[in-house]
Amino acid sequence: MFRGNYPTRVDEKGRLKLPADFKRVVEEKQYGETFYITSRDGVDVEIHPMKEWEEIERKIAAIPNSNPAKKKLMNYINYYGQTVEMDTQGRVLLPQLLREKTSTLGDVLIFGMHTFLRVTNRENFVKLMDESPMTEEDEQMLESFGL
Repeated sequence: MFRGNYPTRVDEKGRLKLPADFKRVVEEKQYGETFYITSRDGVDVEIHPMKEWEEIERKIAAIPNSNPAKKKLMNYINYYGQTVEMDTQGRVLLPQLLREKTSTLGDVLIFGMHTFLRVTNRENFVKLMDESPMTEEDEQMLESFGL
């Protein structure tokens, strides 16, 4: 399972080196070198091992094509999405369109999101955390789930 946060950089060519702990998960789960990189919101990048992405596709396929939320989701994940291969140095290339839209060049944070990785602009994320702290209402909602 992918977990934790790793500050890192996306180089000038748009390559992101997977942190060692995340690369280890890729190897242990035998995910291989193929990933689907996309965004559901145009704010954060999602890096899905292809095995996990295919499970998402299976769930999407079960939703009727006429469903407006499915249409919107398909627009986002296809517009920003690309299949990429991890190179021998453990790097993946973030698509240029996605890098530009999400400001993910230079300093970024990589979050483990259980079955995929989320990449976000470090400065924007810290600003969001400062502007939107956990509230008592948030804590109560989480308590209702036993957290």
